[in-house]
Amino acid sequence: MAKKAVKKSAKKAAKKTVKKAAKKVAKKATKKVAKKAAKKVAKKTAKKIAVKKSTLTKVKVIPSCEEIQLEAYFVYLDRVMRSKPGDSQSDWIQAITNLTK
Repeated sequence: MAKKAVKKSAKKAAKKTVKKAAKKVAKKATKKVAKKAAKKVAKKTAKKIAVKKSTLTKVKVIPSCEEIQLEAYFVYLDRVMRSKPGDSQSDWIQAITNLTK
């Protein structure tokens, strides 16, 4: 009878240990899944933000004719002051380049 009692208590102890181990494993697995999900959400959010930023930076404002004309005049003054060769067309192109950067 004593042997049966010892076996029963050993079985109970083993079951408790197995249950504890199973709980730990389940807890770790839950944490892993939660971490993975959080990373996934963070990644998606980062992608959305990046797409929004890239969309915003792609839009370029086209300068008006007056703005180009004024910039071309400044390019002309700079060119003459430095004694560089050129003409009004190259000044205009340079002005557009300067304004759209």
